[in-house]
Amino acid sequence: MQIGILGLGTVGTGVVELIEKNKNIIAKRLREEVHVKKVLVRDLNKQRTPLVEGKITDKFEDIIEDEEISVIVEVMGGEEPALTYIREALNRGKHVVTANKEVVAKHGKELFEISAKKDVNLLFEASVGGGIPIIRPMKQCLSANEITKIMGILNGTTNYILSQMTEKGKGFDEALKEAQMEGYAESDPTDDIKGFDAARKLAILSSIAFNTRITPDQVYTEGIDSISQSDIQYAKEMGHVIKLIAMGKKHENSVEVSVTPALLPKDHPLASVGDTFNALMAEGNAVGPVMFYGLGAGKMPTASAVVADIMETKRSNNGSKLYCTCFNHFDVMDPGQSHASFYIRLRAFDKPGVFAKIAGAFGKNQISLAQVIQKNIINGTAEIVIVTYDVPFKNLQEALCEIKTYKEQVVEVSTVIRVEGEHK
Repeated sequence: MQIGILGLGTVGTGVVELIEKNKNIIAKRLREEVHVKKVLVRDLNKQRTPLVEGKITDKFEDIIEDEEISVIVEVMGGEEPALTYIREALNRGKHVVTANKEVVAKHGKELFEISAKKDVNLLFEASVGGGIPIIRPMKQCLSANEITKIMGILNGTTNYILSQMTEKGKGFDEALKEAQMEGYAESDPTDDIKGFDAARKLAILSSIAFNTRITPDQVYTEGIDSISQSDIQYAKEMGHVIKLIAMGKKHENSVEVSVTPALLPKDHPLASVGDTFNALMAEGNAVGPVMFYGLGAGKMPTASAVVADIMETKRSNNGSKLYCTCFNHFDVMDPGQSHASFYIRLRAFDKPGVFAKIAGAFGKNQISLAQVIQKNIINGTAEIVIVTYDVPFKNLQEALCEIKTYKEQVVEVSTVIRVEGEHK
């Protein structure tokens, strides 16, 4: 098997190294050797691994027009030119393996239609969860089930930051800077800390789980940049930890999808997922709850998923392929219609009648309060933490909009976080 690789960054180099390192076991399992014939790079003069000596090119045509190359491996990242290259490869009748969550999440429908028409594979296991097997198990092993819910930690950068804040007492800025120094966060960490990366992954998983097309722009998304050490400490006192949670739920005629910070009880299976690890829980109507756990990113874990997909193109070449399974057409629920308990931290002036007015806004919007904590008083202002019972998100938004107009009573609404597992 001759393959062409588009991109030789961290993941691309890992793919080349893993094919060489495990070439014997790969050949025995596949009954065929896998060879890297050509690698597309931007800079021909950059120092590369000796394993690609004589194989690099800066012209896509050198790869796409090579009739011996049957599999194109796209590990460039970004939407373009990756999308154009993948589209062209499929149209030429070549199998494609990609780790590109952005392209799959945004353009999966079009690309799957081309792959079906040309009867070739489009495999993307590495696009979600790095080396954790998620995509193929959901498409194959759990295919007899109706999946009713998926819930997980899908971004290692944010999980590392929140773990440092929880376990080491660091502030958000300090934890982010450390994540960048360790190579877990980009110099521009926006996609991670704002939740966009996790939203793309959730869009892919939800499309598979619920058999309906979900795109990233349909996922209600909040990041972790508003989480402070105060929130971490309040969560601890309440027996919870804060995680960035991707959630997909199947309702009768709609699907609910969101990426938001959440307070999880300490005994929740996802609460102990620390550092850069990822985890996904899924619930099927036959199998019940299952959980996938492991390193969600990194050179060799991601290469593991890519090379396995390369091998799968051979196994399925003359058999059934993992085509698109979005045969349903469910609506995406308006975020305001979702129900949850919520943690609210705000600062208000410490004087009589203030809390009564705040409580009145909640009461007017049919929001019952499960817990109220008032501790710190600084310069005449009090920090108040409120936990609600299960309420429609729309009601909470309306109450908070009203509270924010109370300029003589409320300094700011600092944080709003969903609470999982209680207060129903």
